[in-house]
Amino acid sequence: MVPKRIVVIGGTAAGPKAAARASRLDQNAEVILLQKAPELSMASCGYPYYVSGMFKEREKLLCTPAGVVRDPSFFAGAKGITAMVNTEAVRIDREAKVVNWINAAGETGMLAYDKLILCTGSVPKMPPIPGRDLQGVTTLNSMADADRMRAWAEHGRGKRAVIVGGGLIGMEACEALHESGVHVTVVEALPQVLGFLDTELALLVENHARSKGADILTGTGIAAIEGADGRVAGVRLADGRQLPCDLVVMAIGVAPNTALAKEAGLEIGRFGGIVVNDFMGTSDPDIYAAGDCVEVTNRLTGAKMFAPYGDLANLEGRVAGENAVLGDTVRFPGTIGSGICKVFDFTAASTGLSERRAREAGFDVVTVVNASPDKPGFMNAKPLVSKMIADRATGRILGFACVGQGDVNRQASEMAVAVAAGWTVDDMAMADLPYAPPYSQAIDHAIATAHILQNKMRGLMTGISAVEAKALFDAGGPLYVLDVRGPEEFKEMRLGRGETLIPLGQLRKRVSELPEDKNATILSFCKVSMRGYEAQRILEKEGYTDVRVMEGGLMAWPFAKEQ
Repeated sequence: MVPKRIVVIGGTAAGPKAAARASRLDQNAEVILLQKAPELSMASCGYPYYVSGMFKEREKLLCTPAGVVRDPSFFAGAKGITAMVNTEAVRIDREAKVVNWINAAGETGMLAYDKLILCTGSVPKMPPIPGRDLQGVTTLNSMADADRMRAWAEHGRGKRAVIVGGGLIGMEACEALHESGVHVTVVEALPQVLGFLDTELALLVENHARSKGADILTGTGIAAIEGADGRVAGVRLADGRQLPCDLVVMAIGVAPNTALAKEAGLEIGRFGGIVVNDFMGTSDPDIYAAGDCVEVTNRLTGAKMFAPYGDLANLEGRVAGENAVLGDTVRFPGTIGSGICKVFDFTAASTGLSERRAREAGFDVVTVVNASPDKPGFMNAKPLVSKMIADRATGRILGFACVGQGDVNRQASEMAVAVAAGWTVDDMAMADLPYAPPYSQAIDHAIATAHILQNKMRGLMTGISAVEAKALFDAGGPLYVLDVRGPEEFKEMRLGRGETLIPLGQLRKRVSELPEDKNATILSFCKVSMRGYEAQRILEKEGYTDVRVMEGGLMAWPFAKEQ
């Protein structure tokens, strides 16, 4: 029997995973991997931390957990894969089932295939703005980019950098350059950074980045990159402002790299990615595709989406590799859209749909914001602020986001499983999670968030977000603002919105000090608004009909405070 030949194009994440899976499951198969770059299986999500100097050995981005560099010799010996680096696939002849290639030395050749797997990844978006070709304009999409930025950062102390785009890569690059002593300005055309977050949480991240010394400009883009003697000298913003700088990092996102697939006539989707089925099969029965070059199904909406994440690329590649050798036996179910990033001492993560995206998808949603420590105070607790989104009719959890200095990853991971499993708020409210003081509260933060949303859905609490509370303040209507913290807390920090301080323990005795009109709008809050909720229950017993709790309290308030 003639061995099956599997050709894989692309050697970053999905490609090596697909090749390794195919070779492992069919030891007789001839698996050939083509990679345009000189490196293989790069940990591209680690580029910002290499740039920052967190580690200096670039080989660490190419190593196995055991410390072995994943080069062609490694793939040949350990995996039984022929890896051809510095080799670009330039054409696919689907009828002849042949791939044409050219290498860095100018040599050309062709490879016949039985099954082909396309893992061509993504390309950074580069808007057609004047000055984009100046020296000192870069992206952070390849090892070469990371090497250049690292070399610049090593001598960048006191210099200035402008990062165009406040998404995951933009904010991670912001921290990386700031840690090298560079003054960083992030310019984001949208009203906020980290578009996967709703406004309440995104503003908290922005505030934290500013507190670390970064400048964050939102709601404006760049009109031009200006230079002198062929090098970057500054940027001109769309609103006319000038920002002098020595480096411009373009981080406005990526697009599927599908030029090869388009030329071959494969079906392309609305987001520009290769159309694949659940088996990662393309419109050609002998060609599979995986990674950033494809579009996948959103498991919550059923719609196709572009999801360029390293974890998904590996999962998709594993499915493509197995199906290429064994036939269509395993499926990739799609994604719920989970992501996480580090922003200085903060972590920001989300899974599922944000409130905005859930509403755009047609869901009638109910949401809640919760603020609390990640573990008991005696275990060096750190703050978390989260938001849970659920379908009002069914209670199914549609999304969850969390930011803060505490263990955000635990919360996001718990909720990713809950969202993927189709859990309801009631399911999460009774989740049986491991507990010990070094790791969490007795009632974990995610469970507590479900409890609050459960109360809200049952009509036991009327909560509004900080954004909604600010809208009340800005409207200027009659509003009684009740702070139920203690006097010492009040001295340390105040909202500064004309609030009245009545500590919760005194509230029952001092109800007479509140408005006589039982229909008056009262906004109650404390540090995290647990006491604010208690105040609402007390006041409703006293006959007040419009008491609202500011969810998350002062910890979740992202706007200016009195002190």
